[in-house]
Amino acid sequence: MYDIETKNLVKKYGDLAAVNSVNLQIEEKSLFGLLGVNGAGKTTLIKMLTCLSVPTSGKAFVGGFEISENPDKVKEITDVSPQETAVAPNLTVEENLKFFAEIYGITDENHINNIVKSFDLDEVLRQKAKTLSGGWKRRLSIAIGLISKPKILFLDEPTLGLDVIARRELWKIIRSMKGKITIILTTHYLEEAEALCDKVAIMAKGNVMAAGTCEELKKIAKTNDFEDAFIKIAEGEV
Repeated sequence: MYDIETKNLVKKYGDLAAVNSVNLQIEEKSLFGLLGVNGAGKTTLIKMLTCLSVPTSGKAFVGGFEISENPDKVKEITDVSPQETAVAPNLTVEENLKFFAEIYGITDENHINNIVKSFDLDEVLRQKAKTLSGGWKRRLSIAIGLISKPKILFLDEPTLGLDVIARRELWKIIRSMKGKITIILTTHYLEEAEALCDKVAIMAKGNVMAAGTCEELKKIAKTNDFEDAFIKIAEGEV
């Protein structure tokens, strides 16, 4: 069962194809990585899959709903934790969670309490978001992404700029979500993709150059090093 399936999906800006006839199949409750250098088309693809941008041509099904035909349904079952930490700085952690719960019409206090517990937010619950470290802000931002009880969560560069310890702590949290919801992860940290993702797709110049497990991609590139495999595949050497 696929939670996301794209069929010849294209997004053009004038003559530039930011996403060029992309075909992807992402399994339900898997953790899927989108990899590529800046300008590869990852963000544009995510914008289409979350109905923030309209495709030029092709189709995409998210949770069984076609994005152009049922954008409201797609938005109901997806959420995004953006690269820029999405928190209200002058509210406490607890107030942030309650604020976003109110926006989504979530009245289930047990759901909020479970998120607090899962993300170990108890110790910073009364702190204003602007006083948190980068790691705690990212943790809160991802927690907010789960408030709406999404079926599919997009994590855009979740550990960008974090120190090694904060990054590994966030990895634990992301791992704890595996198998519960479908997660689409973008990252420039290749060791992160290897450590967390069930499968990945490598994009370059709007094209999906290859997709599969990290081990499969290393075999395609005939190397034991995933960074070498990424470079070879992204540069079209295989």
